[in-house]
Amino acid sequence: MRRLFASFMLLAVGCSAASGDDTGQVEANVDEAKPCLPTLECAAPPAPRAELRSWRHWIETPLVTTDLASGLPSSPNHRGRDLFVNPGARQTILAHFAYGITDTFLEDEDVDVFVQRDCASGWEALGTATTTKGSDPRGAVEGVTDNGGRVMFEIPEARRLGPGRHRVRLVVQGDGSSTELFIDVVPPKTPIFVSDVDGTLTSSENIEYAALLIGATAETHPGAPEALRALAAKGYRPIYLTARPEWLVGRTREFLDAHGFPPGIIHTTTWELGPIGNGGAAEFKTEELRMLAAKGLVPTFGFGNMPTDSVAYAAIPVVSNRFFYQIAGEFTGRRMESYNELVPEFARVAAVCAK
Repeated sequence: MRRLFASFMLLAVGCSAASGDDTGQVEANVDEAKPCLPTLECAAPPAPRAELRSWRHWIETPLVTTDLASGLPSSPNHRGRDLFVNPGARQTILAHFAYGITDTFLEDEDVDVFVQRDCASGWEALGTATTTKGSDPRGAVEGVTDNGGRVMFEIPEARRLGPGRHRVRLVVQGDGSSTELFIDVVPPKTPIFVSDVDGTLTSSENIEYAALLIGATAETHPGAPEALRALAAKGYRPIYLTARPEWLVGRTREFLDAHGFPPGIIHTTTWELGPIGNGGAAEFKTEELRMLAAKGLVPTFGFGNMPTDSVAYAAIPVVSNRFFYQIAGEFTGRRMESYNELVPEFARVAAVCAK
């Protein structure tokens, strides 16, 4: 019962306190307004028709996809990994396929890959991938190390995605179960902002794990969706960077959608339990921001609530653009008591692209 055990473990992990500098004004480091990339909204058309096929492993795979206690199909826990990609760079679609409360990986089975280009078209078939059996010879791809059950599908050069936001759907051939992810193709120096999730956007640090146990959606802080939407309306593209374990990607997306946060890129850890202890969270987020910087993407604004966020947000050039919700302990940036105080400030931030 790996996922249920993980929920209790993460609920038990304590939150450390934080404090620091709360002065400064909102600043945006922008040269000039440029044409906006295609819209961030991405409504999905009807799902591509799944042509069910036989499993490649007709004895072993049903043991993964079936709850042996009841004989009924196990719930799929598939998850895609969103990405920022520069134009002209290699584009690799990453996803993980697993079943049941034990999160057992689906290995060496075929998955059809579809894309909705520009979030405005129908579904286009890109090809078929086979889930891995672990130890991919390429090593880590976009910071993801293969541990089995993964798809690492490279889009052929002639069919690469153009600038803008794209929706990808992956459908398991054997049972039609699926997952989605988003790819934002953006040039270097595209203005972005980064936000933590737990405690920063959710109403408390550990509320997600309590909500998970009862099947509810975590609450958010008043004004948080409005504040981040105000930045997105100015042309800043969001990345939600959370130390949650990978199997919570879907619930993270549901939380953001339910409360009206602007759609963006979501990155969790790729670990089963997420990082245990503050050091792991700071390391994870620091490395994620380093990989973004290698693509020429440095956040202009950052939102957090813990000292680990402050450590990672040292990469944000303007100290007063590092916002920390009711933080206590050591930090470098600006403490805020409510997101409502930011909404009028962000309304005055200069737009970074022309509609």
